[in-house]
Amino acid sequence: MGAIEIRKIGITDLDTDAIVNAANEGLWAGSGVCGAIFRAAGHRQLQEACDKIGHCDTGSAVITPGFDLKAKYIIHAVGPVWYGGMEGEPEKLFGAYYKSLELAAENGCTSIGFPLISAGIFGYPKDKAWKEALSACKTFLEEHPGQPMQIVFAVLDDEILRMGERELANLNS
Repeated sequence: MGAIEIRKIGITDLDTDAIVNAANEGLWAGSGVCGAIFRAAGHRQLQEACDKIGHCDTGSAVITPGFDLKAKYIIHAVGPVWYGGMEGEPEKLFGAYYKSLELAAENGCTSIGFPLISAGIFGYPKDKAWKEALSACKTFLEEHPGQPMQIVFAVLDDEILRMGERELANLNS
């Protein structure tokens, strides 16, 4: 049993068991969502944990402690850079969300917070990013009916919020 919701809130303010970082393959601190998570978690300790892991393939995810965050864990999901959609971007983005949910479940989490992965500097069109994000979450919930998982998307922009709400309504209709 699970649910999907979209809220206007900063991801580091979520009170979920895990939050997801829109990461890069090298697991380095970045800007945007990634930078905010590193700052809130404690940059040095989070970078050390990421350095021990070393790498994460695009379309996958890895997990670290949440350090100074409310969240117990940070799941670092690597979404694709958008090259027009013909380089496997949809499958890789779906995979990043799905693997994040698997890691959360494997680590005893019953709630997870996501940003809209790849829709910032990676250039993924926001409407297409919402379709893959919500499709991956719905598929995970359908394939794991006994796994309680509250999924929260944290967005700061009103237009992106409305776009996500429309896509979620379409998915549930």
